[in-house]
Amino acid sequence: MRTIKEIKTLNDFKLECIFDDGTKGIADIKPFLSTEAFRPLAEPKAFSAIRNCGYFVEWSQYELDLSADTLWHIAESA
Repeated sequence: MRTIKEIKTLNDFKLECIFDDGTKGIADIKPFLSTEAFRPLAEPKAFSAIRNCGYFVEWSQYELDLSADTLWHIAESA
């Protein structure tokens, strides 16, 4: 199971991810924002309040998270 070494929010609801295996990518989170659960993150300030927990990233104030594997699968190479 991979882990997230570094995570950074970017413009346009994207996350720059660096994984423990050295893989780097940009994950577009916009498609998730159309779901009811992730709708609160449509505000840039809310989206930027992210926390790296290694195996996942979370937006704790909304009880939302995305796993490292999910981010790895949706990320485009950086």
